Amino acid sequence: MSKILIADDEARMRKLVKDFLVRDGHQVVEAADGEEAVDRIFNDSKLDLIILDVMMPKMDGWEVLETVRKFSRTMPVIMLTAKSEERDELRGFDLGVDEYITKPFSPKVLVARVDALLRRSSGGQQDVLTAGGIELNKSAHIVKVGGRELDLSFKEFELLQYFMENQGIALSREVILNNVWNYNYYGDARTIDTHVKKLRSKMGDYGSYIRTVWGMGYKFEVPEDKKAEDGAAGKES
Repeated sequence: MSKILIADDEARMRKLVKDFLVRDGHQVVEAADGEEAVDRIFNDSKLDLIILDVMMPKMDGWEVLETVRKFSRTMPVIMLTAKSEERDELRGFDLGVDEYITKPFSPKVLVARVDALLRRSSGGQQDVLTAGGIELNKSAHIVKVGGRELDLSFKEFELLQYFMENQGIALSREVILNNVWNYNYYGDARTIDTHVKKLRSKMGDYGSYIRTVWGMGYKFEVPEDKKAEDGAAGKES
């Protein structure tokens, strides 16, 4: 049973979300404002996922998210917002939000996204993916490039994993959204493009492995010289 925090100053909204999550088999704790949310987050080590409303008293959702991300880059966070302006979405991505849900929303869709995030965060695989000097450990949720560990958000990690598992394949933005976000996303390409831009920046020179396929999407491809280096490293080991 997963333990989920729902932080929203509207008691009716908390009850609605809680009822659907409990029906789905989850344990739910509540917070009525941002300060209470932070207290619960840092006093409960068994939380598996956080749902934050943006507009809350004392501390808003942005402040809570920023506080959480100072201590954990991997805790899944869903943001509830009454706005869907580009600047709000970009701010959330910068702070490390994993999912955006705009009010009003379907509780069933929220539950589906919660379940998808929990499945991906729990993982269970012991696989280690390697490609051209990049090492991605699924179970430990660690990525190293050239021996240097990267500080990736949950969604950036998943995006890189999906690229590495589909090397050499041209992937449309729609395909990436449906597989990495694991639901039929009705937004636009900004979601993918923003995450790819941040991921490339964090990867440094290795970010060039993620190539833009104009008019379509992206392709992860290791240059031939880097493949040769992998082969040489394998022989040495």
